[in-house]
Amino acid sequence: MTEAYIYDAVRTPRGKGRSDGSLHEITPVALAAQVLGAVRDRNNIDSAEIEDVAFGCVSPVGEQGAVITRTAVLMAGYAQTTSGIQVNRFCASGLEAANIAAAKVMAGECDLAVGGGVESMSRVPMGSDGGAWPVDPQSAFHNYFVPQGVSADLIATKYGLSRDDLDAYSVESHKRATKAWEEGRFDRSVMPVKDVMGVTVLDRDETIRPDTNMQSLGALNPAFAMMGENFGFDGVAQQRYPEIEKIKHVHHAGNSSGIVDGAAAVLIGNKEVGERLGLKPRARIRSMASIGSEPTIMLTGPEFAAKKALKRAGMTASDIDLYELNEAFAAVVLRFMQAMNVDHDIMNVNGGAIAMGHPLGATGAMILGTMVDELERSNKETSLVTLCIGGGMGTATIIERV
Repeated sequence: MTEAYIYDAVRTPRGKGRSDGSLHEITPVALAAQVLGAVRDRNNIDSAEIEDVAFGCVSPVGEQGAVITRTAVLMAGYAQTTSGIQVNRFCASGLEAANIAAAKVMAGECDLAVGGGVESMSRVPMGSDGGAWPVDPQSAFHNYFVPQGVSADLIATKYGLSRDDLDAYSVESHKRATKAWEEGRFDRSVMPVKDVMGVTVLDRDETIRPDTNMQSLGALNPAFAMMGENFGFDGVAQQRYPEIEKIKHVHHAGNSSGIVDGAAAVLIGNKEVGERLGLKPRARIRSMASIGSEPTIMLTGPEFAAKKALKRAGMTASDIDLYELNEAFAAVVLRFMQAMNVDHDIMNVNGGAIAMGHPLGATGAMILGTMVDELERSNKETSLVTLCIGGGMGTATIIERV
């Protein structure tokens, strides 16, 4: 099978996903078009060489609907021969899209492709696309549906993670993200977003709070207690997990991922196209995996996706130099480290979504690019990138620095 290499990765900064956020005035298709233009221009590629583009998008309706990827390809001025596909695997959509691009290269369908994602959560709110999973009784009842926040609290309760544990982890996320920006660790990948007049509207992640501490987080009320206790979702979760006497509601806005806007693109191709176009490979895709997991607790999938990807690569957890797991909720990362025996020193070394936000369809591609940069910066060899997923799934990708 043909090897797939990452040649470049770019992302926008993440803007607050509200009407007062810096990226609110930028349409999602414009965000997507800007990262596509950047990955083409900074590598001096004739866009006709890029055969396909796969972009994740979790709420693919309204401005983000109608295969936004193809529209963005055309808006970016790509050749009309470049096709586009829209991918939705909830929070892992951006990584899944990059894996699809890599798989096309490995299978010989494409020589050069782009994977990535976009989500404008300020313009197309989360959940705008609806769906049977939470609301159709035939689905919700038999699958013991509970909202993700309740699932996160269930994880914390089941695996003995206290609110102090979660808050301490979250403080560190902000510290690491602040340090990463101060040291220029994101400089290579982050491109400024511009408005229609060419004026830069955002060039730095907007939600990092360097002064976050245990006291400020301690003042926040649990976000999912009413949902769990008053709306009955705690009882649903306990039907599925009867060993849980009472769910402790320990997640809040400060130890959960932020709602933001953003886009990312990863350029992936085979060795031959890189040599022909004068591109230097930066990382090799070592293995990829997606799995299904128990849908009520929902967010424990990264452990199983990681194990599957490691097995496919002929590796063990100790062979990985750096881990990157999306910080959807603090308990997700803490449980993964517990289950996989991974030290915090090699997990999310530049902070994560608790500090910088989680633009649903783009995050997976963003953190994949972050790990390409970090492997080079720190002179490490291997990284495993993974995300938890709604409905009980997980996706993981292992890359190796070239």
